[in-house]
This record gives sequence, structure tokens and C-alpha cells, in this order.
Amino acid sequence: MSDSLPTIRALDVRCVEAPLARPLRTAVGEIPVAPLVLIDILTEEGVTGRAYVFAYVPAALAPIAQFLTNLTDEIKGKTVSPVERMRGFESRFRLLGRQGLVGMALAGLDMALWDALGRAQGVPVVQLLGGEAIGIQAYDSFGLVDPVADRPALEQSLERGFRGIKIKIGGGSLRQDQETVAAVRDILGPDIALMVDYNQSLSVPDAIRRIECLAKHDLTWIEEPVPAEDIHGHAKVRSASPVPIQTGENWWFPLDMAKAIEAGACDYAMPDLMKIGGITGWLRAMGVAETASVPVSSHIFIEASAHVLAVTPTAHWLEYLNMADAILSEPMVVTEGRVTPRGPGLGMDWNEEAVERYRR
Repeated sequence: MSDSLPTIRALDVRCVEAPLARPLRTAVGEIPVAPLVLIDILTEEGVTGRAYVFAYVPAALAPIAQFLTNLTDEIKGKTVSPVERMRGFESRFRLLGRQGLVGMALAGLDMALWDALGRAQGVPVVQLLGGEAIGIQAYDSFGLVDPVADRPALEQSLERGFRGIKIKIGGGSLRQDQETVAAVRDILGPDIALMVDYNQSLSVPDAIRRIECLAKHDLTWIEEPVPAEDIHGHAKVRSASPVPIQTGENWWFPLDMAKAIEAGACDYAMPDLMKIGGITGWLRAMGVAETASVPVSSHIFIEASAHVLAVTPTAHWLEYLNMADAILSEPMVVTEGRVTPRGPGLGMDWNEEAVERYRR
């Protein structure tokens, strides 16, 4: 183990469209494949830091990749120091702003820097953060479901040990929502946590009306019932809701989180590593949540999320949505419904044959 930090030599960026075991259907559109930007930070010492970002739509792949490539000269010759590099980027892009594609790219770099740092020290990132590689409680995340056609998949999740299931609703009428939730609850039984996600598809009055009708099904939370940026709308829904409100995957950096919590927008928080500012941003955000006693769950990025949830004081659930399995040499393993962070670094290596197969 060396006391010196690796020096960044180059940046390798590639785009893939990775197939999903379960294409994701939501109330606002379908995600048939995972458009991912793979980031490799190469160092003079031979250590490579890896991470990926999820572009949501293929059209965003090339802009994110080009922006990252353009940053090569900005980080070349500097040390693998995530906090210092992110502090520099915060200043560098103050006038432009860091939301959107810029923020996604920078968060990906941050995660890759943490991975490189862990690999250089030969330890998992969770250990760098002062924690231990403990199993994190996970729920299996589904899209819109057909309770008849998807029953085998739901039952398989229970067989794998998941103690929580999330489904998306809002693709049709309130009656359809009621029928779907009732049928899924019947499949799961009374002892499994059931979460539902509206994906920002409702107005405030409609959200209040629908949640009241669904509450009898013992829901763990209602996620993003109204547009994510409408924190006051979320606060109105929350004040009227008999079910806890979950939001946060679209917060940009810890300040957005602080504003939402101050506004009373949610009972639970779900920051996204790619939007909250990577691992560095998450560490700041988890302090905000602890101060407000708000339970924190993760949004996608299961490989990195397991590391940060393990050191989050108010950790709640890990969302199991395996976007990158098709291009990893060893996908994450679920054991008795839990996901354990692995190393060194973030514990991810690319399956290069698969990367070339799905490269765009």
C-alpha cells in the first residue's frame, strides 16, 4: 500500500446501450435498454478507476461522452483526489452551472476517482469512508406491471429473498392503479414492503385523491407523485397523504435536498449518485438527512450505492435496478435480499467483449 496518490494520465470514455433483463416501463415513457457512458480514469501508476453514468436516452450519450473527453486536459497530471477535483470543478463551472449533463458527467468522474483511490489502496470504497462491507437491505424495482403476466417475476423476487418490491403506476386511470396495487399486494402477502412510483405524472389534486384510495394496501411509500421540481406541490401532497412520500432522485446536489427537506416535501429521501454530486456529493447530502432525521434510500447505481449507504446514518433501502449487469464481468449478487459492497474500489470491472458488442 502506497502513501502517495496516483496521478491521472488519461481519460477513456465509451458509450454502450446495455440490454436490460426487464425493460423498464413508466408512466412517462419506456426504457428498453440502458444507455451508459463508461468512464475509465487511467493513472501513471497503472491503476484504473471505473464508473458509469446512466444517460436515460441514447441521444444524451454522445454529448456526455464528448464533455468528459474535453475535460481530459483539466485533470491530466493531477492526483486522484475526489474532493479536491470536485472542488475545482465546482469553481470552474460556477458560471455555466452544473445541473443537467454537466452534473452527470462530473458525478461520473467523481465516482471513478473514488474507485481509483480504493484500488490504489487495495480496499473497497466503503472502507475508505470509514465503514464496513455490510449487507444493505434492498428492494427489487419493477416498472409498470401486469399482475397476471408478471406474477412469475414478482414471485421470483420473493424467492431471491427480497423483502421489498417497488412497482410503477400512473399509466392509466385510478381504477387501473387500484386493481394493479391490490393484485400485487395479494401476490406479495402482508409481510413484504410494497412501494409505488408515479414518476411525476400527477397534479397535486389528483395525487391526493389517488393516494387516499390506495392507502388501504399498506404501502411503504408513494414516490414522486408530482413533478420533481415542484417541492411545494410535494409538500401539499405530503400534508394530505396517509402514506409516506418519497422523492429525491432528481435533486441536483445537496442544496436541492436541503431546500426540499426545509419545504417539508418528503418523509423519505432518495438521492441519485449521478445528480447529487457523486460520492463526494452524497457524503454532504447524508449529513443534511441526518440533521433532519430523514431516512435515505438510493436510486439505481447499485454498485456504488451499496458503499455509500453502508456509511449513511439514516440508511433505509437500496433500490435494486441492475442497469449495468450486461457489461460487467461480475454483476452484483443479492443474498437474502441484501447487497454487499465489494472491492477493491467500487468492485466493478468491465466485460470487454460485452462492451464491444453493445458499444455505440
